Amino acid sequence: MSNEWIIETNNLIKKYGEHVALDEVNLSIKEGATGLLGPNGAGKSTLIKTILGLISLTSGGGKVLGHDIATEGQLIRQRIGYMPEYDCLIPEMEAIHQVRYAGELIGMHPEAALQRAHETMEYVGLKDQRYRTVGTFSTGMEQATKLACSLVHDPDLLICDEPTNGLDATARGFMLDTLFQVVKQGGRSILMSSHLMDDVERICDRIVMIHKGQVIAQGRIEDLKAIDREIEISVWGGASKMEQKLVDNGLNVRRTGRVMRITREDESTYGGILEAAAATNVQVRKMEDYEPSLEDLFLVIMDRLGYSVKSSSDLLASKTPAMDAAALQGRRVA
Repeated sequence: MSNEWIIETNNLIKKYGEHVALDEVNLSIKEGATGLLGPNGAGKSTLIKTILGLISLTSGGGKVLGHDIATEGQLIRQRIGYMPEYDCLIPEMEAIHQVRYAGELIGMHPEAALQRAHETMEYVGLKDQRYRTVGTFSTGMEQATKLACSLVHDPDLLICDEPTNGLDATARGFMLDTLFQVVKQGGRSILMSSHLMDDVERICDRIVMIHKGQVIAQGRIEDLKAIDREIEISVWGGASKMEQKLVDNGLNVRRTGRVMRITREDESTYGGILEAAAATNVQVRKMEDYEPSLEDLFLVIMDRLGYSVKSSSDLLASKTPAMDAAALQGRRVA
């Protein structure tokens, strides 16, 4: 396997009895910030446990930071900081000693772990609260403590599972600022799983999207956004008539009130829009290339899988029905 990748898997399969949790997963993740996206039950948690070397594989293999997933799990975990979504803190323990303990568990000398605990608690904004017991902390402070635990041994790769879960706007902003510093100033790589698209787009340059245990998209966000370029127009005086005319002319249209987004086939699409406006006697008051968000990209890809959802939260917040994802194989985004 190439040294270019910090995470690389080859036809990785994990089964629980007859259930296939990971189905021939092939990943190639570079240094930097990568978002991990997918509906509930897609296999994200199983993938993270696999990367950490915590579960055995059914077949296939992979390497993380140059270490074999199947045989070198302990070496991998020594170089990875893991911030889980679930509650993993000891309520009766003072925060500083919780972080120190995390360092000792990874193999640090007690004195070095304590020194690093002081440094990381200051880094995550809890310097003045470090001697309080974890059980007295707010949700934001607990999340910051978990982040400190994951950073205490100065890892090369940070894996964060829903790092802003349950946080208010202020705490969420501080967490994202801290993660941004970890990546951009600290020079570390991060794999961040989140259902909040804005959070992923703020921190990450790349994404990996999985569905029913399969990788359906991976690469730079900007490159993936080029899948379906759209032209956004604002019209006046007959939006419904113009929408129908555009559809009749073979164009794909998404409409909200007087605003429409038309899939850009080529340069002729602009002329086709104006011709439809003239034919229906509708004013086009604005026309510009639409810059898609990560939310838009997510919806486009899931639409190709056969889902009809209004937003990513509709899909990510609920269990997805069983469906045949094989239809996407010939149109895989990668």
